[in-house]
Amino acid sequence: PVFGICLGHQMLALALGGKTAKMHQGHHGANHPVKDHTTGKVEIVSMNHGFAVDADSLPAGVEETHVSLFDGSNCGIALTGRPVFSVQHHPEASPGPQDSHYLFRRFVNLIRQKRGEELLAERA
Repeated sequence: PVFGICLGHQMLALALGGKTAKMHQGHHGANHPVKDHTTGKVEIVSMNHGFAVDADSLPAGVEETHVSLFDGSNCGIALTGRPVFSVQHHPEASPGPQDSHYLFRRFVNLIRQKRGEELLAERA
């Protein structure tokens, strides 16, 4: 399993054939609303980047999972059918009430699933 965070998100997108582009204004700070398309929830996250993944450049089999509600830029991807995903923000920073900690549980469950172990329960 692979979980890319921030620059790791951009590197994963590039490795999968996507492109990145310099942003007019980067995202910096701990108050950025991001929507997770997989859950429909909005998270308040911490970001610090000046480049963004071009969602239109992502090849088939790579889906956009998160988007910035400030400017619509890509903030997450996943490789369909594979234990590979990434986010542009810093889920470890916890600027909100642990808004993005579920991503670590998701990653641990991908590892546990690969090992044939019992999965951790989802939190509400």
